[in-house]
Amino acid sequence: MEPELIEISSKDENGCSDSNVRKSHHSDKAKKNLVSRLNRIEGQVRGIKGLIERDTYCDDVITQISATQAALNSVAKILLEAHMKECVVDRIQEGDLEVLDEVLVTIQKLMKK
Repeated sequence: MEPELIEISSKDENGCSDSNVRKSHHSDKAKKNLVSRLNRIEGQVRGIKGLIERDTYCDDVITQISATQAALNSVAKILLEAHMKECVVDRIQEGDLEVLDEVLVTIQKLMKK
């Protein structure tokens, strides 16, 4: 089963630019950490592709895929923690309790994997 990809767009239903696009505000240090981790993951994925192209033994390829999935899960955990400590807390303090349902859906998506 293929993972669900979500299209992220900054346009509203009429195709106009949406000025209400939600954004996160991570510190430069946090962004640098996340981008560094994602760059390593990108390299791992290219490495897996190379293993397949070189007909590497399946078990070795699967081991590398597992390591890559763990690295992606680590990035997701970092983002979820920051989201809950910053964005969710802010929205709750503003009286927006719908954010709790949003977080539950997000956690369910993470747990499916």
